[in-house]
Amino acid sequence: MSRIAGVFDELQRSGRKALIPYIVAGDPDPAGTVPLLHKLVASGADVIEVGVPFSDPMAEGPVIQKGHERALANGMTLKKVLSTVAEFRQQDAKTPIVMMGYTNPIERFGYDAFADACVGAGVDGLITVDLPPEEVDAIDTALQAVGLDNIFLISPTTPESRIKTIVGRARGFVYCVAVKGVTGSGQLDTTEVAESVALIRDKTTLPIAVGFGIKDAESACAVAAAADAVVVGSALIDKMNQEAALGNTSQIQLHSAAVKLLRSIRAGVDSSPS
Repeated sequence: MSRIAGVFDELQRSGRKALIPYIVAGDPDPAGTVPLLHKLVASGADVIEVGVPFSDPMAEGPVIQKGHERALANGMTLKKVLSTVAEFRQQDAKTPIVMMGYTNPIERFGYDAFADACVGAGVDGLITVDLPPEEVDAIDTALQAVGLDNIFLISPTTPESRIKTIVGRARGFVYCVAVKGVTGSGQLDTTEVAESVALIRDKTTLPIAVGFGIKDAESACAVAAAADAVVVGSALIDKMNQEAALGNTSQIQLHSAAVKLLRSIRAGVDSSPS
């Protein structure tokens, strides 16, 4: 059983929902990424999404785009992200790590070499934002050969016939996008989210995670009522940005701001009816 499947199985048996924070590797600084990952786990994270910095992150809103820009300016590369995960694994062999990125750097790395490097670093799954299921065969063959989960996004505008295609290729969990548009945008409509989750659940037994638009404990609680996992990214990065804008720029201060929010969201998820 993969780490991802193991965590979701354990949570289901205990009647709990997963919390999945997202951060950009190397933001706000490369030296702080591994300590932040450990603090997120200590604050209630069940799975962590690690964003691979990219020059044109088309699915991201302004907050995460700026995070990508800062990370790239800090010299982060795909290889350095893998090294970061490997360093995290020295102390944490349990928490699943999902890398979220774009096709170009992976294609340049080479699919087989990338898959092998992921296993060596301790990565458990991959979200390739700009790679549709119709074009996934080459990379998916490499991922399957080493037991890595390939995770796909389903948006509010995805037609039912396409949902069937996507879940047929997915492993690990399915990522349901809660709002139309990029990360951090749009008004969260929890009724629509519940309907989307129900539509997906009718077609797969995989856990369903919901992200984009979750900002606080209240929204996390509402989403967790329908989903198996709640993903939060922009709100965490924005909270660190707000702290930095106040002049509180030390690693401890920035991480404390993110941790405080994550703990609040964890409480919201846990307060949701199962």
